[in-house]
Amino acid sequence: MRYISTRGQAPALNFEDVLLAGLATDGGLYVPENLPRFTQEEIASWAGLPYHELAFRVMRPFVTGSIADADFKQILQDTYANFAHPAIAPLRQLGSNEWVLELFHGPTLAFKDFALQLLGRLLDHILARRGERVVIIGATSGDTGSAAIEGCKHCENVDIFILHPHQRVSEVQRRQMTTLFGDNIHNLAVEGNFDDCQEMVKASFADQGFLKGTRLVAVNSINWARIMAQIVYYFHAALQLGGPARSVAFSVPTGNFGDIFAGYLARNMGLPISQLIVATNRNDILHRFMSGNQYVKDTLHPTLSPSMDIMVSSNFERLLFDLHGRNGTALAQLMSSFKLGGGFSVEEDRWAEARRLFDSMAVTDEQTCETIAQVFASTGEVLDPHTAIGVRAARECRRSLDIPMVVLGTAHPVKFPEAVEKAGVGKALHLPAHLEDLFQREERCTVVPNDIAAVQAFVSAHGNRGKPL
Repeated sequence: MRYISTRGQAPALNFEDVLLAGLATDGGLYVPENLPRFTQEEIASWAGLPYHELAFRVMRPFVTGSIADADFKQILQDTYANFAHPAIAPLRQLGSNEWVLELFHGPTLAFKDFALQLLGRLLDHILARRGERVVIIGATSGDTGSAAIEGCKHCENVDIFILHPHQRVSEVQRRQMTTLFGDNIHNLAVEGNFDDCQEMVKASFADQGFLKGTRLVAVNSINWARIMAQIVYYFHAALQLGGPARSVAFSVPTGNFGDIFAGYLARNMGLPISQLIVATNRNDILHRFMSGNQYVKDTLHPTLSPSMDIMVSSNFERLLFDLHGRNGTALAQLMSSFKLGGGFSVEEDRWAEARRLFDSMAVTDEQTCETIAQVFASTGEVLDPHTAIGVRAARECRRSLDIPMVVLGTAHPVKFPEAVEKAGVGKALHLPAHLEDLFQREERCTVVPNDIAAVQAFVSAHGNRGKPL
């Protein structure tokens, strides 16, 4: 399997090199040169497989030539062994032909565990073989940071630096990051917003001189391995609901477009998906594109669903690449104009192509709380605010009641008590046993200015397990 950049100028790489590269040298994102496609008979034969075995069948084509089958099978078995539910990603019914796919049974209670528990193990396997050490710099709007630290904390050849927007993540999210200690773990609270953190990460990939020769690796969803791992649970959900003999629709809470892009890829790999709904909050750049062909930056607003408080959706570039016929030159020009002018529209036929599969909705905080309350009243289930946005969008945008609608349940509600309390849900939420003392644990975190030079200086001074790089 070879991977190419969305901007057309970087060299094609194999999986191992893409895993370590993250962002392409031309500023683009890596995608498979040719997407594997499965027959309906092949997909149907996977029904009933344990999650890690299904994951092997879906992901094997992406790693061929870089990881031996036996090694990859063991890595996947280890990845999902510490999830709290035996189904790994169980489905829970909310209504007639309406389901929530619970993706929060991993160690940090969020869907990011599916990819980042795998990513840490992949890095350990490949770096040990190559005898290399790397630095991870990641930006998080809440959940990626703790999942990345949890996934990489035992990695012998990794130093990890996580940037989060100061005072703009929930207390549970922050503590899940700042109470994990290790000589190779560093939490930085940036006095800015998530987009500032994300831009620093991208700029650091573009110029890695501050690392003094050490390689930089991405844990954000710009890293292809993140997207690859998320494809699996679309197949998993569909197989539970009669797929591939019948189509399934998905509503996906998304800010950075990575999770829903995985669903788009699953469809292109042969899984019958009839509709993908972009469910977002007040920070609605994706909704404004899907509904009106306007991809334009706006003011970033803090909401009750902070993991989606994102205005520039990095992974959207991967969809735009396909919509432009995989023309890297055209895509590079489009992204350059976006950076200079803050917005764009695409040709009408390209936008119409996206609209054939995608619908979208922007959900307010008030609507989020209403949905949490409604679902609790009718089912007794408590939703986190991001999942509630997915449910609201699913109910508003659903094209067919005959097709199963699956909402991706992206996080455990205990991570967002403010939204649950505002919704008036009286059910007490308790942290699971492995996190029950979270609020008593010591925290370690460094507040830094919204300045890339300050962040890079910190990384340079504290890499190599606390020694200057």
